[in-house]
Formats: sequence, structure tokens, C-alpha cells
Amino acid sequence: MIIVLLILSVLVGVFLGKYFGSKQQFAKNLLILSAGFLITICLNEVFPEVYHSEDHNIGIFVIIGVLIQMLLENLTKGFEHGHLHHHSDDHSIIPFALIVGLFVHAFIEGIPLSHEKETISPYLLGILFHNIPISFVLGSFLAHSKNFSTKFWLIVLIFALASPLGMLLGKYFNENLKIYFLAVVGGIFLHISSVIIFESNKNHKMDWQKIVLVICGIALALVGHFFHSH
Repeated sequence: MIIVLLILSVLVGVFLGKYFGSKQQFAKNLLILSAGFLITICLNEVFPEVYHSEDHNIGIFVIIGVLIQMLLENLTKGFEHGHLHHHSDDHSIIPFALIVGLFVHAFIEGIPLSHEKETISPYLLGILFHNIPISFVLGSFLAHSKNFSTKFWLIVLIFALASPLGMLLGKYFNENLKIYFLAVVGGIFLHISSVIIFESNKNHKMDWQKIVLVICGIALALVGHFFHSH
């Protein structure tokens, strides 16, 4: 069931991007909404579990997650933040580095799911909510390509299977290691959501629309938090 949800979240995002990808403001709003949701999941669900660990050096793994995401962004060029314009001017191709970066990003996120005891957990919801806007941007890119062909669907499939493959690999690790992988992903989540939320507004003016969207994302996450049995 978890694997099906992971794949569906990517496919839903891609189809939304294919048909609504020309509306850049829609994509931006979706990213901001997801950032509010993601940072709330990170602070309310992921970090409490991580810091409940008896390992006093667990914070190092959170920092490692932040650094990993910074390195991955050298490959993706901020694709996770909706920065589509940084990529190749030839819209018939997707840079290989981008594919690798997105795959590694999603693969790492899938590893902690291997020992998840709930079908629908806050952590899984965070990933699903995070997948949709990234897939939206990917779908938008593909929709504006010269030919929406088989090779592009192959790229979508690679991204859709990344987290499930990480989840399957994680089953071969000792369950006690889950907390360390979760700490790494927490760092990744924190970095991505922070960049989206705190990116400079135009002329440094207060962007009330962004604030409202962030609050809506936070509210959605808190609904799940308050109704989730810990």
C-alpha cells in the first residue's frame, strides 16, 4: 500500500504539471503550501522521534542531511524549489545530472519507510505531499518538451520508483539504524522547506499570499498531528 501511494503521488503531480504547468503561479503556490506542510511534519513528527534517541550525536546526522541536500542541489539546480528556468534551453532533453539528483533525493527519503509500522504515517504524508509539487514541476517540464515521448515516461517511472526502491533496500538494514536515516531525511526536509519559505520576496516586500499559503500548509499538517495517535 505504501509503495502504491508513493508511485501515485508522483503520477498525480506529473499529470497536474502536464495540464496546468503553464500556470507558473499555481506551481509556486503548490510548492509554498507543501513547504509549510513539510516543515511542520519535520518539526512536529520527525525531529521529536529523532531526538528521542539515546544517541547524543544524532544531530550530526541531521546536519549531514542538510549537507547532502546542498550537494544534490548542485545536480538539480533547485528543481525541488520549482527553479525550472535554470535547466537546459533545449526543452527536448532533461539533464542527466538532474535525473540522478532527483533519484538520490527520493531514494534516501524512502529508506526510513522500510520499518514503518503504520500504513499512513505523518512521515509518509510528508513525502507524499512533497512529491506532488516536485512531480508537478517535472510534468510541466515534460509538457513543454518538443515531444512528450516514451523516454520521458521512463524518467517519470525512475523518479516514481526511487522511494519504493529505497524502502525495499532499507529492509536489509538493522531496524535500529532507522533513526539515523530519519535524521538525515529530517535535515533534507528542513533545508528544502526553509529555502522555499524564506526565499527573498521581490523587493523584500511582505508577501501576504505566501504567508497565508504557509499557514494553510501548517494547518493541514497540524490536523494530522492532532488526530494521529502517538
